[in-house]
Amino acid sequence: MRPKPGTSMDYDSALDRGMDAVPDLETSDERFSFPNPAVQKDGSFTRLTNLGDIADSLSRDAEHVHSALQRELGTSGKFEDGQARYSGSFTESDFDAALDEYVEEFVTCSECGLPDTRLVREDRNLMLRCDACGAFRPVTKRSTSSRTHQQDAVEEGRTYEVKITGTGRKGDGVAERGKYTIFVPGAQEGDVVTIYVESVRGNLAFSRLA
Repeated sequence: MRPKPGTSMDYDSALDRGMDAVPDLETSDERFSFPNPAVQKDGSFTRLTNLGDIADSLSRDAEHVHSALQRELGTSGKFEDGQARYSGSFTESDFDAALDEYVEEFVTCSECGLPDTRLVREDRNLMLRCDACGAFRPVTKRSTSSRTHQQDAVEEGRTYEVKITGTGRKGDGVAERGKYTIFVPGAQEGDVVTIYVESVRGNLAFSRLA
């Protein structure tokens, strides 16, 4: 017997047809990725040979990414023909951490967490506009002022107790202490752990569980 219009069976069939017609939406993790940093030593310099490709994958201007990396790594450098060169010795992990900071500040929407964003100028202010949810926020540089309290300093060879407040692109725990972002392999968000700081690069610190 055919179901009468308006019955539950009609509704369920219509719902099934409607769901079949809706395309699968990819998650931000599936859609958002960028190449691993290709790092080469060059005497007292370090080359990032695929900065142009990384910037393209982030839909950002390569010069802008380069400028932000200099700030995060606390160094100077030069960008030309898709490649960058920085004063000092840096590892792939150093660039990974600096790029994570760039993505959080200049790419990821603070409301929906998606990377479908654009940098735009509004009255000479740099703004981040999300094409996915419509959110609109100013982009402000984090202060690196020398007025940071001594109690918030992070030094190589020292131990600290920190709370893990986030997760890096490669799964490392991330903690904040003053102006420093600290990466802690093996720690998870919400953990309170004691760490040993192995190296500090600009505003980025790399540690292990003590």
